[in-house]
Amino acid sequence: MFLRWMVRSDNKGVDFGLWKKISPSQLVCPIDLHVARVAKRFSFIDRNQTDWQSALQLTQHLRNLDKTDPVKYDFALFGLGVMEHY
Repeated sequence: MFLRWMVRSDNKGVDFGLWKKISPSQLVCPIDLHVARVAKRFSFIDRNQTDWQSALQLTQHLRNLDKTDPVKYDFALFGLGVMEHY
């Protein structure tokens, strides 16, 4: 999460974008229980464990949606997982 905040930049003040030497395309999507739940439901990942390999698999899937900034979908996945209305 820390890398996301420091590398990505947005106009809503969530991500600070202070570190310019790392590209958002290099980030790995943070994965927790909520994100994993949604990722499994939509077949973004096929692993039972919520681990580093799951995060890499999820990030690779998200790169198919946006190769320059795959982690931008993190909050949407997290929100869906918390609300459980998907």
